[in-house]
Amino acid sequence: MKSSVLILALLLALPAAAQQPAQSQSTPAVQANERQARAVLDRMLQALGGSAWLSVSDLEESGRTYSFYHGETRGAGVQYWRFWKWPDKERVELTKQRDIIEIYNGEQGWETTYKGTHNQEAKDLALYQQRRHYSLAQVLRTWLTQPGLALFYDGSSLANGRPVEQVTLMNAQDESVTLYVSSESHLPLKLSYKVRDPLYRDLSTESVVFDNYHPVQGIQTPYSVTFYHNDDMAGQRFVNAVRYNLGLPDSQFTATVTTPPLPKRH
Repeated sequence: MKSSVLILALLLALPAAAQQPAQSQSTPAVQANERQARAVLDRMLQALGGSAWLSVSDLEESGRTYSFYHGETRGAGVQYWRFWKWPDKERVELTKQRDIIEIYNGEQGWETTYKGTHNQEAKDLALYQQRRHYSLAQVLRTWLTQPGLALFYDGSSLANGRPVEQVTLMNAQDESVTLYVSSESHLPLKLSYKVRDPLYRDLSTESVVFDNYHPVQGIQTPYSVTFYHNDDMAGQRFVNAVRYNLGLPDSQFTATVTTPPLPKRH
């Protein structure tokens, strides 16, 4: 337990040390606000599992996933198997036959169907990379260690009808994420961020809602994850089983192209 607390303290102290010159010029009120934000994050990380959560190397999970259009579900959903490896690898196998496969590895992505394997369409790959960049794992394991990070305690509010404390993290690139942390369990219930559409330049809000937590190998795991685009449901997955730190091989996250790229969608 002492080692877990020490790891958390060191992790949260890194950005603070990097910003020391700027903080010396800030007001006591600003410093107090940042300390309050850090305290919320510290409690949240410990609630998630502390060093066990921070040191997860990979996972395998299975369940059922649903897609939505304008908030309406498309069909009855499909079975899925998901494999994830820190920091930038993911493989998702869909349908009962597991014959639709999506793989993401760094800046690359592939999709396999009955027609063969092709490179992911650029628009789909960019959307996935955006979600990965703003994911809870990236924010807590990467953003928090980078210099120039600013933290803001936004006060108390409600998320999904539950009392929460809001904390906003802003990195040196002026990208920001707001976390909604349960006032009772101290677990993250929602993550939200704003991005600008590269084509139309309008600003949209993307959110991820976490629910139905269960402890697995000392790690609090949400068995329900829902994605929103401008308050409309965009996707949802329900987990049936999950395992951590399996030593998944890198070879599981690569593919060989066998078909030409799909025609561009308009």
